[in-house]
Amino acid sequence: MTMDENYHLFSDGTLSREQNTLRFDTEDNSTYLPVETVDALYCYGQVRYNTRLLGLLNDHDVELHVFGWNEQYVGSHIPRRSHISGQTIVKQVETYLDEDRRLSVAREMVAGSIHNMRKNLVYYRSRRDGDLLDHAITELDETTARLSEAQGIDSLMGFEATARKAYYSTFDDILTGLHFRTRTYRPPESDSNALISFTNSLVYANVVSAIRRTALEPSVSFLHEPGDRRYSLSLDIADVFKPLLADRLVFRLVNRSQITPDDFREDVNGHLLTEHGRKTVVTAFEEQLEETIKHRSLNRHVSYKYLLQLEAYKLKKHVLAGEPYESFRRWW
Repeated sequence: MTMDENYHLFSDGTLSREQNTLRFDTEDNSTYLPVETVDALYCYGQVRYNTRLLGLLNDHDVELHVFGWNEQYVGSHIPRRSHISGQTIVKQVETYLDEDRRLSVAREMVAGSIHNMRKNLVYYRSRRDGDLLDHAITELDETTARLSEAQGIDSLMGFEATARKAYYSTFDDILTGLHFRTRTYRPPESDSNALISFTNSLVYANVVSAIRRTALEPSVSFLHEPGDRRYSLSLDIADVFKPLLADRLVFRLVNRSQITPDDFREDVNGHLLTEHGRKTVVTAFEEQLEETIKHRSLNRHVSYKYLLQLEAYKLKKHVLAGEPYESFRRWW
């Protein structure tokens, strides 16, 4: 399936509409983007735009994702939805309100996430000496076996936290160019944490795009509690795909010295990527989204980007028709 492109704007400037195309003006030059080929825009600098620009994005169904100075996802301009179904939203809310069904979906999401973490560790176990990875893999297996014991979302989240702690304990062993120590969020207290947070944000924003191509309501979730000012369903699905799309990319970029300590700067509010670092990460992330894999059920090659959309469709089929939901599990 051919998919339009994501465009990333790193510089400060003005994004505007010039007739029926996009124009981005910086101090140094002007860039024109054919709006018909744009899937989504990602803004990292101080970008000015107006309602004429938003009207053009609406007409061509182009999303605008905004990242703050600390590289965290801030929010999105989402065009009016072309896929709208009151029935789907009602069924989605009914699934959320049914404690057993919600727990079943959430448990499957956690199981898929742990499976994908385990895949990463098994890969690196064959390339590392020592018992640390073996110990973590065993702990992931034991946690997966206990997921059926979860009687509610809180206890399920506890199991998920246990798995992630074991998983993160291996990062200093896997990463050969950056120290990790422990996972810190806001602010990220090390270069590696800044890199992980940024790649996680890219996964989240792409999941936002995938969900809106269905009629699902992105603020009604199953694992994470729905809340104000966030697309909590995107958090659910992003957790399943972070080991594939974020963590593997982090390991590869660091261990191949494509990202080094020179690509970070220390700020009063934590560690941040430099502009060169962000560009390196985004370029590799976009290349990764376009990678393809032979899908076992569809019997054809699909891109990693399309896997996100398939996940949203699987959830939609579950809430509408009661088809069993099986979360994405890396099979290669």
